[in-house]
Amino acid sequence: MTSFTLNLNSVIKLTPEQFYKLCQANPDLKLERNTQGDLIIMPPTGGETGKTNSNINAQIWLWNEQKQLGEVFDSSTGFTLPSGADRSPDVSWVEKSRWDTLSKEQKEKFIPLCPDFVIEILSPNDSLKKTQNKMQEYIANGCRLGWLINRKKQEVEIYRPGQDIEILKLPQTLSGESVLSGFVLNMQKIWE
Repeated sequence: MTSFTLNLNSVIKLTPEQFYKLCQANPDLKLERNTQGDLIIMPPTGGETGKTNSNINAQIWLWNEQKQLGEVFDSSTGFTLPSGADRSPDVSWVEKSRWDTLSKEQKEKFIPLCPDFVIEILSPNDSLKKTQNKMQEYIANGCRLGWLINRKKQEVEIYRPGQDIEILKLPQTLSGESVLSGFVLNMQKIWE
């Protein structure tokens, strides 16, 4: 099953609060909204993608637990980007100083900022082009580092502001660079 997009803009323009309520009223659906206001309905992931997502989240969570530099989020967390898009990266991280500026109410709903770091894992049915556009959207909205992991091609696209996309073939590790200082993702189980 693949995701599909409903163009609602010509019919109705949902406010951020209405979109949040729509998502709460339909907890069995994974919904995102792009900058144009189109509603994107995504199917659940398969076992391999879910396993990969959990592995990566665990590694980042353990690093963050030791360093206490920010907050780690899973794929069910919604972010309202500065552009107005509502996205749920597979893995994301927000620097502590930015998280601490949010009110309790802001932390309870879709987080009103772009993560500092995101990972998208390309599922077998995902469109590479659409996922690449999503990665560019994160960077345009303030993300400082992003990884698009393509298990099928065994490569990773690295996104950084103001730089060309770097493509690594079958990397065994990935560095969090200055964004996730000291973090190194072990990719061995990802490629299995």
